[in-house]
Amino acid sequence: MGSVILFLVVLSVLVLVHEAGHFFTALWIGAKVEEFGVGFPPRALSKIKNGIRYSINWIPLGGFVKIKGESGADRTDPDSFGSKPAWKRFIVLIAGVAMNVILAAVLFSIGYGIGMPQVIDDLAPSAHVRDEMIYVVNVAEASPAGEAGIAAGDILQSIDSNTFASADEAQAYIQSHTDAAMTLVVKRDADFFTYTATPRELPEAEGRKVLGVGLVTTGVVSYPLYLAPVKGVEATIFFTKEILIAFYDLIKNLIIHQEVAVDLSGPVGIAVMTGEVAKLGFVYLLQFGALLSINLAVINVLPFPALDGGRILFLVIEKVIGRPVPSRVEGIVHSVGFMLLMALVVLVTYKDLVKFL
Repeated sequence: MGSVILFLVVLSVLVLVHEAGHFFTALWIGAKVEEFGVGFPPRALSKIKNGIRYSINWIPLGGFVKIKGESGADRTDPDSFGSKPAWKRFIVLIAGVAMNVILAAVLFSIGYGIGMPQVIDDLAPSAHVRDEMIYVVNVAEASPAGEAGIAAGDILQSIDSNTFASADEAQAYIQSHTDAAMTLVVKRDADFFTYTATPRELPEAEGRKVLGVGLVTTGVVSYPLYLAPVKGVEATIFFTKEILIAFYDLIKNLIIHQEVAVDLSGPVGIAVMTGEVAKLGFVYLLQFGALLSINLAVINVLPFPALDGGRILFLVIEKVIGRPVPSRVEGIVHSVGFMLLMALVVLVTYKDLVKFL
C-alpha cells in the first residue's frame, strides 16, 4: 500500500506540472479553460472558481485540462482554442511536454547538488564521488556467469578474495586468470552470494575465454552548486535522447517484426518500481522521478490521437491543406485514440498484475 501511495504522489506531481503548462499557456493566449482535473472521471470532488472547475477524479492515473474548442469546435468564439492562430495553439499543446522536460532538469539538478548515482566515466575534475561500487550491468546468455547464477544488478564484492577499485581492474583480473575456476562474491539486495565460474570461449567473444559478465563502476556523484544545474540539463538531454531512441526501436520492431522487444510496465509495474527505488533512498527516487517525467514528455509528444503530439499533428495537417480539419472528425479521432490508450492501459495493467501478484 505504501508503494501505491508513493507512486500516486509521484504521478500526481508529474501530471500537475504537465497540465499546468497547458493551463497557464491557455490562459495566456486568451482561451477559456473549462476544467483542470487530476485523475480521470467520474469526479470525486470539484470546485468552480473564476469560471474554471477544479476537480479530483476517481481514476488516479493521469489528469487533464479541458479547454473550450480544443478539438476544433466553437471556432467563431473569440475565447475558443480553435479560434486562435496555429502558433499560439502549438505553444499550448507543447507546453505540457516542455514542463515535464524542465521538471526533469530541476530534479537532476537537485540530485547533482546532493549526490546522484551514476556510472563513473570521464567525470569533470570538480565532481565529488563517494560510495563507489562495481555493478553487474549485463550477463551474456548461456555464459559461465549466467549459468553460475550471477544476475544483472548484482554488486561485485570480490573475485578469489581479491577486491578491486574499479570495473576495469576486475575485468583485467578476469582476463589474466582465464584457465582456472573463479570464486565471485556478489551482493544482491541485502544478501551476499558466492558463485564459482570458469571462463570459456563464447561466440560473441571472438575466441577469447570470458565469464560473460559486463561490469561498470558506479558511485554517488555531486557537483558544486553552481555546476549542478549545468549537469542537470546535460543529464536531461542525454536521457531524453536515449528514451527517444528506445521508443523508436520499440515502434520499429512493432511495425517490422510485429513484436515488442522490451518489457513494458503499466501503472502497477511502475508502482512496484517506485517502491523498490524508494527503499534505496531519496536521491534514487529523485532520479527515478526525473526519468518518469522525461518518459511522460516523450509519450505525450508522439503523434497519436488524444495525445499532445496527436493534436499537434492536426495543426500540421491544417497548415498543409490550408484549412482546419472538421471539428467533428477531429473529435471522433481523438475519442477513438483515447479509448485505444485506455485499452492499452488495461492490457498492460493486467500483465503487471499477473507478473507481480
